[in-house]
Amino acid sequence: MARITGVDTTRVAPAEGEVFARQIEEWGATLEPYEIYARRPSVFHAVLGMWNGLSSSGLLDPKLTTLVNRRVAALNGCVF
Repeated sequence: MARITGVDTTRVAPAEGEVFARQIEEWGATLEPYEIYARRPSVFHAVLGMWNGLSSSGLLDPKLTTLVNRRVAALNGCVF
């Protein structure tokens, strides 16, 4: 469980709401780190920008990105 509570995802601005809707569609739930990032919209959008930039750059193979995410989650004790 996070030490910092995330936002109520039903009461966010439309831009953030769209991201949460896509997460629910893809994974069946919102991702807890993004609920926490959404406490500060500038941070939320910076994180999205980082991942979007990495995805569009072609520098990382999508399979490698998934493996890195899983490894970081395991190191942090998070369920992925």
